[in-house]
Amino acid sequence: MINYNPKSWITLIFAIHKSDTLRILWKELLYMGVFTLFISFIEIRFFPNYQVLEKLISVYSLIGFVISLLLVFRTNTAYDRWWEGRRKWGELVNDTRNIALKINSLLKNEEDRQFFKRMIPNFTFATKNHLRNTLLWNELDLNNNEKKFLLNKKHIPLAITQIMYEYLMLLKDKKILTGEDLLLIDKNLNSLMDSCGSCERIKNTPIPFSYSLFIKKFIFIYVVTLPLAFVSIFGYFSALIATYVFYVLVSMEVLAEEIEDPFGKDDNDLPTDELCLKIKSNVNEIFEIN
Repeated sequence: MINYNPKSWITLIFAIHKSDTLRILWKELLYMGVFTLFISFIEIRFFPNYQVLEKLISVYSLIGFVISLLLVFRTNTAYDRWWEGRRKWGELVNDTRNIALKINSLLKNEEDRQFFKRMIPNFTFATKNHLRNTLLWNELDLNNNEKKFLLNKKHIPLAITQIMYEYLMLLKDKKILTGEDLLLIDKNLNSLMDSCGSCERIKNTPIPFSYSLFIKKFIFIYVVTLPLAFVSIFGYFSALIATYVFYVLVSMEVLAEEIEDPFGKDDNDLPTDELCLKIKSNVNEIFEIN
């Protein structure tokens, strides 16, 4: 995730970052400019009465309004997914802190406390990697038995939660924890998997294919045919206008595509790496307090 000063207009206007849509779409803009220039040439050269098409401007204004509504809905939907993902990771931060605080106050044995000191951050790192369809064993603090157990599992966050539950039940059998203690911890432990499941829902439910396909075709046809209405007024400059309109409309679609899956490594994705490190730091600090 990019950290920036939203009040620095000059810096933002003239900065060309690798996530800037201008850098992403420059080839498409070049192709579109050449293609619309060709359309303008055909219209001017072979259709002497092309001035009558000026009346199409009102039609294209109406169509442009419809496209803008579609893109507003598309962008808002994508941002809602991004914000829900951030909210769920915020809940993950809070639940890991609460679990660590409760366990730290209930357990006095150092071995037991060290177990949860490792496993709580392990869950967050595993969740981050699970949402990216990767698995980085070096980020997990595991002993040989735990790693052997996880090697046979497909859903690592779920398996880590299972290990923590089994350890809690073992502590209950040893009379170290009571049933009331387990209920106290269970609420936050359940919330960990709830947050993971919500993030999975966001990741695995993209915008419907037909909707995305329609928007792309709609924008393409609109921009390609735009010179038909503007050539009578702007001549060959209508190709520049069409290219600029293409840049504006497609940029909105590209940005929506990037933020609708906020758990990857794109510049505008959530800072899940930093959040995992923050959780680990918080948990370590809590268990150092005794």
